[in-house]
Amino acid sequence: MGWGGAYANSQIEAYFKPFTEKTGIKVNSIDSDNPAIPVKAQVDAGNVTVDVAVLEIADAVRLCDEGQLVQIDGADLPDGADGTKAMDDFLPGTVTECMVAADIFATIIGYDTTKFAEGAGPKTIADFFDIEKFPGKRGVRKNPKVTLEMALMADGVPAAEVYAVLETPEGVDRAFAKLDTIKKDAVFWDAGAQPPQLLADGEVVMTMAYNGRIFNAAHGENKPFDIVWDGQVYEWEGFSIPKGAPNEEAALELIKYATSSEVSAKAASYISYGPPRKSAAAFVGNIDGTDKPMLPNLPTAPQNLGNALASSQDFWVDRDTELGERYNAWLVSN
Repeated sequence: MGWGGAYANSQIEAYFKPFTEKTGIKVNSIDSDNPAIPVKAQVDAGNVTVDVAVLEIADAVRLCDEGQLVQIDGADLPDGADGTKAMDDFLPGTVTECMVAADIFATIIGYDTTKFAEGAGPKTIADFFDIEKFPGKRGVRKNPKVTLEMALMADGVPAAEVYAVLETPEGVDRAFAKLDTIKKDAVFWDAGAQPPQLLADGEVVMTMAYNGRIFNAAHGENKPFDIVWDGQVYEWEGFSIPKGAPNEEAALELIKYATSSEVSAKAASYISYGPPRKSAAAFVGNIDGTDKPMLPNLPTAPQNLGNALASSQDFWVDRDTELGERYNAWLVSN
């Protein structure tokens, strides 16, 4: 059970069809608005029909804590194509007790290249907050998650130290102070489809956005958009096995196959989400139907990970309510 659309198609073409050819095990892909909801209902009812579910990390952690998912031993996953042990090959945090990451997506800065002289567009997360050097409206996420992290990185906090700083009252104050510098120029959004539309309509010159949305607009609709990868905040979703799955053994075999180095790279041809294994980067091919390489468009490309932050699920589980209330108050304050 997955999310449908282009995302499901990428998995069907890259994982499921080749897996069936190799093993003879048929994979029936079904869609859901959020697979965590029917999975929980099935486990609660003792009537599980789903063998593998693609879950967001937050849902996977919660359902695992509730004993509704099968534990997966990272040591059982295949080594990288370069011989690296699986747990050293996956990006930090992407293999949890009950989930193996399928892909990496990111919140980045997208901008309209026509609003700047050639080659003079923004290059760093600090540029997003520099209204003087790069005048124009900014699209800002109407949610503290990612927004506060980006503000701190723009203020000079190294990615590796962001959460240590944000855990302190002074760090939170520092993030909001940085956001104050662009507030009068901010246009706030809360749905993923909005940032590319804000750019297309000329309402903003640059915006926080999901990398896949900017990629699709640029490559699918020929919009003059580009991405600033510096200061990206990346997240992931992945494969889990519901407790009581009727084909648990086959489910694990599918997960091991789909998350191996070469296979995990194949889905990236269809959608601009990165494989979670470092060794997979070497196997990423061209954008489907073109001769253009996909790797530069992925959050996990080595050149895009220089100042990248892995979103901390643990941090936000503890502070989502508190920081959400402060952010909402900040939104309506003068």
